[in-house]
Amino acid sequence: MRAGEGVHDRDSRKQGGIVCAGNFIVDRVHTLSYWPEQGNLAHILHQDLGVGGGAANVVTDLASLGFPGKLAAAGCIGADQDGEIVKARLAVAGVDVGGLTALADRVTAHTHVMNVPGQNRTFFYHGGANDAVTDKLVSPATFAKAGYRLFYLGYLMLLPGLDRIGPDGRSGASRLLEAARRAGLTTCVDFVSSEDPEFAAKVGVALPFCDFLIINEMEAGRATGVIVRDAEGDLIEAGLLEAGERLLAAGVAKGAIIHAPETCFWFAPGASPIITRSRPVDPDDIVSTVGAGDAFCAAVLYGLHENWPVEHICAVAHAAAARCLEGATATDGIPDMSVLLREVKETKPESA
Repeated sequence: MRAGEGVHDRDSRKQGGIVCAGNFIVDRVHTLSYWPEQGNLAHILHQDLGVGGGAANVVTDLASLGFPGKLAAAGCIGADQDGEIVKARLAVAGVDVGGLTALADRVTAHTHVMNVPGQNRTFFYHGGANDAVTDKLVSPATFAKAGYRLFYLGYLMLLPGLDRIGPDGRSGASRLLEAARRAGLTTCVDFVSSEDPEFAAKVGVALPFCDFLIINEMEAGRATGVIVRDAEGDLIEAGLLEAGERLLAAGVAKGAIIHAPETCFWFAPGASPIITRSRPVDPDDIVSTVGAGDAFCAAVLYGLHENWPVEHICAVAHAAAARCLEGATATDGIPDMSVLLREVKETKPESA
């Protein structure tokens, strides 16, 4: 069965919907006593099991936010216990899993996430079934016929079957996004941070078929060749401005959204960038940084689907990311949207 076939509308009262295609990963998050030097020992203080990856995190976050439309997943898993974990977690959240294809010759993708509180996390990843996803295994038209409106694809640069550029100069991602557009879906894309020397080329061929691009500042820099942080790690806002304009020039049709811990820059053709500052987060409140960017992305998709003003979307997205920092896994810190709306009303972020 091709991913997307068998999708059904389990609640005909729900209007519209978002399908999240791409990475589905079982995350085993290990909280460490400290990060050891090679040959040394660190204690695992706590372990958490979660379902991660761009598509899995975003669709789960949307469910936690109480998204009012339909939600569906599309991609590949293994015919194994981890694949059943992915399906069960999503189904409990009310996500249609009919678009997930179980591959008998692949294991489900999995990651061991090493987390030291207050520091950046480190990932040890096996691609498994994610590496086998191609544009032929996902049918956007099926979702469009079922009433979905937005088609999210993430992460590029972690889906080799979609990232690879063929002799015709096209990638599977570019063909999949083109098919989604042709079916009448609005396309939304996210990247993963990668050191691949072909990063700019691989994501570049997909940008002309992307309506909204939602990425962090480092990914924006790698996609455009623009330096966005200085040697001390400080954000170079002039660099972000240049990166955003380059992304629009490369073909992003409706909006290039670049988020960073400090701020969000929203670029749209023919308009001045909208800059929204994030609110400070006490380092003592940070349990894990896993999934904060996906939480931001999920809130943006929610707002796009509901046609909210850009400034409001960004404020809510900053609040979602901040809440995610309080959870151990990528998704367990996300509250209902009503909570975020109340927080945004009480603490309005600074806009530039």
